Amino acid sequence: MAEIIQKDGTWVFDGDALRLTPGRDKNVGLLRRTLGELLVPLRALAGISFEQGKKSGRLRLRLRDGACPLLHATGGRLTEPHDPYQLVVEPDRYGVAEYVADEVRNALLLDQVPAGPVDAYLLPGPSIPLSVSAGDGTANFDGERVRLEWNWKTEDAKAAGGARTLPVDEITAVEWYPSAGLENGRLRFTVRGVPVKTPAKYDPNAVELWGFRKDPLMALVAAAVQARLPHPATAPESAVRPPAEASRAVAAAPSPAPAEDGHDALLRRLRELGELRREGVLTEEEFTLAKQAVLKRM
Repeated sequence: MAEIIQKDGTWVFDGDALRLTPGRDKNVGLLRRTLGELLVPLRALAGISFEQGKKSGRLRLRLRDGACPLLHATGGRLTEPHDPYQLVVEPDRYGVAEYVADEVRNALLLDQVPAGPVDAYLLPGPSIPLSVSAGDGTANFDGERVRLEWNWKTEDAKAAGGARTLPVDEITAVEWYPSAGLENGRLRFTVRGVPVKTPAKYDPNAVELWGFRKDPLMALVAAAVQARLPHPATAPESAVRPPAEASRAVAAAPSPAPAEDGHDALLRRLRELGELRREGVLTEEEFTLAKQAVLKRM
């Protein structure tokens, strides 16, 4: 057995599987802490690497394509503190990290585990039921249906239709994007027979995300739903719309409001942040971090 214990988490390899347990350090991402312990079977791995740094190193797992519903739903867009397949290693444990990596590599060779894609999920996805509130709504999932409920920050045109209930058998795809710069993120469900034409701000089948602390938890909802959809390797093309195609459709959609130049958009963003702080939606720390990010772009 190979084991490494760090503030960032603990990885234990018994020859058949890797048990990944997130640490309790304040730098451990909220998604990892909420997701909890993961058991990754050896046959789900394509490889492992260890990178040394001056202040810290990093163990990274590379999973086979299609093995993990979380990775598929997020499309590699999970940022470092939220990625459950990375472990920060302190310099005095570099030797242990190398040993763990070598043990996993040797097992992959001995078991002749292929590195290619798989045609079924080898990890079960997050536990259900799930309920996450972030951005302009709350997403609830009980394993059979998704329910989207709106809050006071939701656009009137979107909230007017009331809460949405989406049976899993009507969902053909799910995607999660984090916010980046001035572009807000989203959790979007593609429903059979309903084309994606509008931005998440106005889409009744999507939750718009603004880059705050709980946004990554929406990725867990996306993964739990993805685990119950037909696997992308076996589903017919018409049932699974590639994320890139969905992105192009959103980008090509006409904007409901005139485009603003970059400076005006940044000023509007600052005003929105100030309003959210005054209304108690943002803590002082969250407001300061978000404001600094906008000011850097100005």
